Amino acid sequence: MTRIAPVNSPKELGKFIDFPHDLYQHDPNYVPELFIAQKDMLTPGKHPFHEHSEVKLFLSYDGDKVNGRIAAIYNTNHNEFTNRKDGFFGFFDTVNDQQVVDALLKEATAWVKQKGADTLVGPVNLSTNETCGLLIEGYDRPPMAMMPYNAPYYLPLLEKAGLMKKTDLLAYEINVADSNDKSVRMIDALEGRLQRSGITIRQVNLKDFKNEVVKIREVYNKAWDKNLGFVPTTEAEFEYLAKDLKMILDPRYCLVAEKDNELVGFILGIPDINQILIKIKRGRLLPTGIFKLLFGKKNITRIRVLTLGVIDGYRKMGIEACLYGRVIKNTYGTKVTGGECSWMLEDNYMMNHAIEQINGKLYKRYRLFEKPI
Repeated sequence: MTRIAPVNSPKELGKFIDFPHDLYQHDPNYVPELFIAQKDMLTPGKHPFHEHSEVKLFLSYDGDKVNGRIAAIYNTNHNEFTNRKDGFFGFFDTVNDQQVVDALLKEATAWVKQKGADTLVGPVNLSTNETCGLLIEGYDRPPMAMMPYNAPYYLPLLEKAGLMKKTDLLAYEINVADSNDKSVRMIDALEGRLQRSGITIRQVNLKDFKNEVVKIREVYNKAWDKNLGFVPTTEAEFEYLAKDLKMILDPRYCLVAEKDNELVGFILGIPDINQILIKIKRGRLLPTGIFKLLFGKKNITRIRVLTLGVIDGYRKMGIEACLYGRVIKNTYGTKVTGGECSWMLEDNYMMNHAIEQINGKLYKRYRLFEKPI
């Protein structure tokens, strides 16, 4: 008999975070999230999301054994920005049992409805500025850094629960060896043309990282303001993310486009830290995980380009091609053999075409669902 209970104690929070480790213990493609990072994200007072929105966690039990989890999320900033009444679900994991899924979704739905929501959307792990989407194609390889993972049986379970497709998020694979190097070969000419318009491409300055983050956040919020599901990040949220990313950032893959000392675009590629995390048992840094993390970074062979943005008025000038080409060129002579561009909205035809032009291959697909409540 399925029993749903709210998470009300540190011990229960530990069970919530650890459940996927048990669920996927025999899956070679599962990558455990760092326990300390998940704990902070889900704890009010630790993560800035909780300053403006609410999260309620639930566990499903079969007797005393956990067999599912879900987070009910009411994102106040999202609803104010979009003028909607969406409730979200995230951190969703379950055994292959329709009764468990139905019970978890029922509990999350009741909670967000009580907050005023009229639609349930997900899976979203806090917001679209963090990991989101259900993997529906591409189960043969581990996820890249900051991308979700789930078993194939999740899709039919959610569909049978009445959830419908909202949109798909795409992930493209690019291998340096077989990428179209046209943008790389033309990089000097492209950058020269941009320079004549007063636009320069440079690496992010880690010595002035705090000020760089402020400028990048402005571009981020302007460049994505019309994208589905986008909500501007608060200053505290962006600084929280930037602080985490700085620990793994390689400035060769984090570039900005600048005109008159003002940022007009940027690209952010990060080393695929999942190549290390997959070896850290149950996401614990102690006693040995910290050493795997510290010493493994130099052997990472893939990068994930997780965001590229150019503000309105500077698009279609070649800035996007320059940023992509420079990142690819900067991998030459390193251990990096390729990577992933993700995630891309399925109807972002201009950006998807740009990735396909450099021989990017669609290899993973994620889905966001919705349901009137």
